[in-house]
Amino acid sequence: MRSAMVVGDLRVQKLARAGGGWSYTIVWPDVTVDEEADSYLRTHEGSGSQKTYAYFLVDHLRWRIRERLTTGSVTLLDLLRYQGAVGAKVAMPYGQPWRVPPKRPYGTSALEISASCLKGFYLHQCAMSGVNPELKAALEARRLPTRADRDRALLGHVKTSMPVNPLAPKRGTRRRHPKMLPDGARGGLLDVVNTARDAMVVTWLSDTSMRIGGLTGLHLADLHLRDNADCGECKSPHAHVCHRWGNPNGAAAKIKPDWETVDGVVTKGEIYRVSPAMVSSYYTYMTTEYAQYAAGHGMLLIQLAGPRRGEPWSADAARGMLRRAGRRAELPGRIRPQAFRHQFTNDVMDASNNDPQVAKAAGNWASAQMVDEVYGHPDLHSPQFVAVLNKVWGEQA
Repeated sequence: MRSAMVVGDLRVQKLARAGGGWSYTIVWPDVTVDEEADSYLRTHEGSGSQKTYAYFLVDHLRWRIRERLTTGSVTLLDLLRYQGAVGAKVAMPYGQPWRVPPKRPYGTSALEISASCLKGFYLHQCAMSGVNPELKAALEARRLPTRADRDRALLGHVKTSMPVNPLAPKRGTRRRHPKMLPDGARGGLLDVVNTARDAMVVTWLSDTSMRIGGLTGLHLADLHLRDNADCGECKSPHAHVCHRWGNPNGAAAKIKPDWETVDGVVTKGEIYRVSPAMVSSYYTYMTTEYAQYAAGHGMLLIQLAGPRRGEPWSADAARGMLRRAGRRAELPGRIRPQAFRHQFTNDVMDASNNDPQVAKAAGNWASAQMVDEVYGHPDLHSPQFVAVLNKVWGEQA
C-alpha cells in the first residue's frame, strides 16, 4: 500500500515573495530543495501555473520514487503508465493505481494539466542536463495541422506541423452541454443565505460571468458603480477585475490583462457590466456588515465571524458557502461557482438569438468560436425548434 512506503515526504513549499504574492517549490523531508523540480518551477515564476504544476509534479515525483526511476532512466512508456495509474485510459498494463481512496482519479482536465506539466518538466531537464535524448525526442513529437489550427494561427496557411503531447488524454468533440445551475437556483439560494455578503455573492455570480477568484479578489477601488465613471472605459456601472499577486486572502483573477491606477482610478483589466440588482446588493452589504466589521485592507468581501472577522474572505470560503446554501435550499447536485458562469452565458445566448459575439462580449470570453461550439445549440423544446420540425414533417402549425 502507498501508506506503507516512504513516498509522501516530498512536499510543496509555499514561499512569500518580496514584491507580494507567493512562489512554490518542492522540498525533501530535511527541507532541502529538489533542484530538478525547482529549476523547472522557476520558469513559471510570477504565474498561476507555478502553484498548479508544483502540486501535480510532487505527486509524480512521489510515484517516481516508488518505481525507482530517475530523469535519466524514465521512458515515455513509464510516463504513460503514470498517466494510467492516476486515471487515464491507456492501452497497456500500468500496475497499481496511484490515486487510491479517498483521493479520486484525475478527470480529463486534470489529466491534460498533468500531461502538460510532465512534458514541460522532462523537456526542461533533458535540455538542461543533456540526458535521456530518447525521451526528449518522443516528447517533441509533431502532427499535421488541422483546419482549426490554421484558422487560429497567424499565417496559418504556411504551417506544416503542430506540436503534440503524447501524454495528453484523447479528447472527443467539445462538450456541448456544460453543467448549468438547477432550475430556480438563484431564488432558492437567496432564500436561504444568512448574510448580506452571501446574498451579494449569489447576485454577482448570477448577473455576470465573473469567476470566483476574480470576485473574491475585488478591491473597493475596482468598483465603478455609477454612470460615466472617471476611468472612461465604460459608460455604465461596471467592475474592473484585476489580477493581483499580493491579495492577503490568496485570491487572484485567472485572466491577467494589463491594468493600472491612473490618478487614483483603476483602469483596464477585465471589465464586467454591473446590473441594478448587483448595485443594490452591494449597498445593502456595505451599509450593514461591511461598515461594522471592515478592517481597512481595501478588499470587498470580508469574513463576518470568528477570530479573523473583518479580514478578507477567501475563494474557498465562498465555495463552501455556496455548497452549504445549496444543501439548505435542497437543490440537486453540488452548487459550484463555475455553473453560474455557464448559466449566464447560456442565458445571454438565448436572449441574443444565439449570437456568439454578444455572449463573448458580455461574458469576457476569449473566443466567439468557442462560445458558439459550447453554448450555441438550439433548445430542443423551444417553440421555434418544434415549428421548424413540423414544417419539415409537413404537419400543421
